[in-house]
Amino acid sequence: MPIPRAAQTQRRTRIQEEKEEQILEAALDVFSQHGFKGATIDHIAEVAGMSKPNLLYYFRTKEAMHRALIERVLDTWLDPLRAFDAEGNPESEIRSYIRRKLEMARDYPRESRLFANEVLRGAPLIEDELKGPLKQLVDEKAEVIRAWAKAGKIAKCDPYHLIFSIWSTTQHYADFDVQVRAVLGQEKDGDGRFEDAARFLEQLFMGGLSIRA
Repeated sequence: MPIPRAAQTQRRTRIQEEKEEQILEAALDVFSQHGFKGATIDHIAEVAGMSKPNLLYYFRTKEAMHRALIERVLDTWLDPLRAFDAEGNPESEIRSYIRRKLEMARDYPRESRLFANEVLRGAPLIEDELKGPLKQLVDEKAEVIRAWAKAGKIAKCDPYHLIFSIWSTTQHYADFDVQVRAVLGQEKDGDGRFEDAARFLEQLFMGGLSIRA
């Protein structure tokens, strides 16, 4: 991750660390709402409540802030997939994965939109990570799913498209939150919609993966 300018000083203080987090929090708001091209340093500084020169002391460019956020998000985003346990019960593991992904959509909607925007613009900052560590992790978990199917624990399926489908259906609730709220209406505007989604998606995926007699 790019080292903030302040972090290169001999003594990095608590105040410096707090300022960096303050800037990144503001940048996350701005990038998730306006995308990389629509975001400006002036706007980020305004949201952070500091002057532009003060912000530039910590992060010299918009690109540095964006890269720091993207790399942090990518690491967090992969945690549920890393927890996918080959030794666990397939149904429990898949249900847990669906729920963890929905929890992330609920708790980190800005991060999800930031990541989606980065991919939509061609992933220039994370292309190496997508083709390297991300692909390696997905390949590893795809083999786990194949092994479960070969052992007769779940129905045969394309493991990559199963993972893609879980990604798309769960992250929809963050990336298209405005649409979801509009369609469901005020009576279903609370966090209960995530529990409803979890039950439906569990039924959808487990129904398709169950072994039919």
